Amino acid sequence: MPIGKMGGQGLDYSVDIVMCIDATGSMSSIIDEVKANALSFYQKFVDEMEAQDPPKSVQQLRIKVIAFRDYGVDSEPMLESKFFTLDGESGAFHEFVEGIEATGGGDEPESSLEALALAMKSDWVRTGSVRRHVIIMYTDASALPLGARAGQTGYPADMPKDLAELKEWWEGQYMEKRAKRLLVFAPDATPWSDMADWTNAFHTASKAGAGCDDTDIQTCIHLLVQSI
Repeated sequence: MPIGKMGGQGLDYSVDIVMCIDATGSMSSIIDEVKANALSFYQKFVDEMEAQDPPKSVQQLRIKVIAFRDYGVDSEPMLESKFFTLDGESGAFHEFVEGIEATGGGDEPESSLEALALAMKSDWVRTGSVRRHVIIMYTDASALPLGARAGQTGYPADMPKDLAELKEWWEGQYMEKRAKRLLVFAPDATPWSDMADWTNAFHTASKAGAGCDDTDIQTCIHLLVQSI
């Protein structure tokens, strides 16, 4: 059953959202806020879609989560869920998110870009008249250069070698060109400030130790929906 209403043009959207959540110890003061934002994001997104003129219909909405820490420091640097279908598995999604704890991690910066690469390689929806593949990054820190922890136990062999190669992944290697959207809630620091020229990428700057308030979240959702 559609989550939203039928739009005037009869287009139904199949939307996948992957949330990359920094779960290192530095996030301890704001992790509850980030989790609350993650849990409320899909409903705010659907409400914004329905508020369009004409309304935009969300036929299927799936969400997965990647909680990341640091390679070479933590025994489980990437905790990846499956895709949850929100019209039938919202309870399991809530349980997974609520179980995330902010702990571990080395000194700043973090293994954020590896989480982003993992998100890009997700099993994205390929059906529906209109598809949208959305990645959301929540972090309060800059990111380690890709490959900085290569050779450490558990570091994936198939990671891009640098930010330029990660951009190539974003620009079409793993995701549909017209479907992809990237929302980044992160400090105005390397490499987040270098992503301004990425296709369909939106960056909201945050301060270390401070989360994104509801106005920031709603503004980004509005930008996302307008881009659809």
